[in-house]
Amino acid sequence: MSEAFLDDQPVAPVRFELAGTEPAAAVRDLGGVYGAEEWVARAGEHGFSYRYTAVGDSEVTVRRSQLTGAIRGPMEPAEEYVVGWLTEGTTELDLTGEALEMRPDVPVLYPTDRSYTFAAADYDQRLVHFDRAFVERVAAEHLDLGDRPLRFDHLAAPVPDAIRSWRVAITGLTRALRVAGPDSDAWRTAKESAARVFLEMFPPHSDRLPAVLSSPKNARLRAAVEHIHAHAAEEVTVTDLSAVAGLSVRSVQESFRRVFDVSPLTYLRQVRLDRVHEELLALDPQAGAVGDVARRWGFAHLGRFSASYAERFGEYPKQTLRR
Repeated sequence: MSEAFLDDQPVAPVRFELAGTEPAAAVRDLGGVYGAEEWVARAGEHGFSYRYTAVGDSEVTVRRSQLTGAIRGPMEPAEEYVVGWLTEGTTELDLTGEALEMRPDVPVLYPTDRSYTFAAADYDQRLVHFDRAFVERVAAEHLDLGDRPLRFDHLAAPVPDAIRSWRVAITGLTRALRVAGPDSDAWRTAKESAARVFLEMFPPHSDRLPAVLSSPKNARLRAAVEHIHAHAAEEVTVTDLSAVAGLSVRSVQESFRRVFDVSPLTYLRQVRLDRVHEELLALDPQAGAVGDVARRWGFAHLGRFSASYAERFGEYPKQTLRR
């Protein structure tokens, strides 16, 4: 086992293989890999079989998922970044009505920061799983982004030059694993290179946190704010923020009031409104759907959302979309 540590946890080797010919076994095995439930699998024209392999370590794993037949189901948020690309078959992702169909040999950044559903059939897919903290460490070292939360646009299509660099990085990863193994200097160099290429292929956004959070006395509050920015599309409670910050629920509420003059959940709503605003500015007015974007960021009641949006930005969402 490597002596390298990340967040006080040892970097451990990973190697496993799952295979079978029964849909129920695929739901159990593949769903178990991702901590998912309620998946459904069925045989297709050519019967049913699956094989899933993973090798690497707890920071980076190279994986291959093959399936004859069909499988679909929900995915929950995860503390990792996953890049996948098809060599055969079909896979479609759905985020509250927004569909993303994977194209052959084009890498896609899975939206692991939020819940989504997927449907796939007769596929052969390659994947690379990156531990979130590992990528954030590489980003801090090489992109001069500091420790601000990273955000990625999962719909962004990587440019051809970036895809070529990614293929070279993947070749380096697999060669390092095959020749030297996951406890070697060659592997450590290869996985850091792959993380850098990942950040070039899907350039991250970085939320600039309020300057007041740089004060040492606000360190615990900063942890709570960073959690909000990193998980704004998910359900976030004051209890969650309390655990992250190491403060009581009452202290979290008082800290937000003291520094921002709003409650923690009002701050969360403001961040979500900002994210909607950013997306609407970037969307094609002909293809954009305000309701889909709003729901993706946690706004279930569109009437109240529209009023809050207008109060914050001085215009209604559809006006932003038409710019």
